[in-house]
Amino acid sequence: MAAPLRDQSHLRHVDHQPDHSARRRRLRQILGDDGIAVIAATPERNRNNDVDYPYRPNSDFRYLTGFCEPEAVAVLAPGFAEGDYLLFCRERNVEQETWVGHRAGVEGAMAWYGADKALAIDDFDTWLPRLFNGRKRLYITLGEHPDFEHGVLRALENMRSQGRRGEPPEHIVALDKILHEMRLRKSSDEIRLLREAAATSARAHVAAMQAATPGMYEYQLAAVLHYEFERDGMSWAYPSIVGAGANGCVLHYIENSAQIADGDLVLIDAGAEYRGYAGDITRTFPVNGTFSDAQRRLYAVVLAANKAAIAAARPGVPANAPHQAALRVLVEGMIELGLLAGDADDVIETERYRAFFMHGTSHWLGMDVHDVGDYKSDEEWRLLEPGMVLTVEPGLYVRAGSETAPSAYWNLGIRVEDDVVITDDGCEVLTADVPKDIDAIEALMAGTDG
Repeated sequence: MAAPLRDQSHLRHVDHQPDHSARRRRLRQILGDDGIAVIAATPERNRNNDVDYPYRPNSDFRYLTGFCEPEAVAVLAPGFAEGDYLLFCRERNVEQETWVGHRAGVEGAMAWYGADKALAIDDFDTWLPRLFNGRKRLYITLGEHPDFEHGVLRALENMRSQGRRGEPPEHIVALDKILHEMRLRKSSDEIRLLREAAATSARAHVAAMQAATPGMYEYQLAAVLHYEFERDGMSWAYPSIVGAGANGCVLHYIENSAQIADGDLVLIDAGAEYRGYAGDITRTFPVNGTFSDAQRRLYAVVLAANKAAIAAARPGVPANAPHQAALRVLVEGMIELGLLAGDADDVIETERYRAFFMHGTSHWLGMDVHDVGDYKSDEEWRLLEPGMVLTVEPGLYVRAGSETAPSAYWNLGIRVEDDVVITDDGCEVLTADVPKDIDAIEALMAGTDG
């Protein structure tokens, strides 16, 4: 039984904004009058027994609709009699909502999310023949939601085998490829959301630095981060990494279970998600508040690489320009500190640096922390453009027992990561509120940063 339509401004999952309408208009232009696009929200995932994981729709669906409920399908069909934009979703149900929370229902899908027509999700299959009839091209994601996609393609084949049911689309086009190219360039509204995510992420990192003391556990610092995220009404954008000592040398360490010893460096890679947009920051600091000589020397190399990469991030340069700038600084620093021997050009050409720096310097950032969009076009690095957002995260990781590195550097893992948006004449650092200079970190941890 449906309940009366009511205001939904109190609901945290609602993130409808004018951008969603603009995105659908852009996509309709690509579809043309004889194309149709169909995209589904990912299903809920069971954690155990009758407990599901916290729900988040796939980013492509959210990008187009702003709709954050499961069991939903969006259809863009230019010129369709009932409207260009149809949203199939769960109907209102008082009994179900008593147990698991409010639903928008078909009424809310139109009133709050801009659907020209909203229909019950249970009726989706019966509408497909009518929606498909007379269309030349079907745009659908490939591999995002396999069960749903296979079901749509089976319906298409049934129409083809039963010619009396109309004229189904002749061609299938990958919708995700189109959406990912759209998502690569952020609007001013998207950049505003990314700034908010970065600001909360920055406050959380500062709080963790201030809370750190020898003897505490990694998970306790993770709790500080997550408290700051939740306090601003956000969640984490990815599992937080809090790695102390040797754990800082594990790139995607998420156990966060070890006790932090006096003298350890702590590497924290964590970011908040705000209305679907991710922050992504890494800072490395001494738990006791003071860098040792070896820590200071190695950290200075990584910090210089971070700054060189940021200086290289500007419009018109290849997307790998920040990486090349950082790599040169890292290699020269490793040679100077005795981690590697030889000429910098030879080390880069032979990739011997990968013993201590084994990942790229940047990735796209947006709705996904490792956001979508091609880095190359026709085998050439694409050029950076205003509105593109990327991370800058050089690092050095020296495991114990390294054959070439002096033992003073063993078990030191250091990464310094910032988020930048390309502007008309350079880049804006979204994460500048977290100290990264050695003196600034030590002052913050000592409580003397002003």
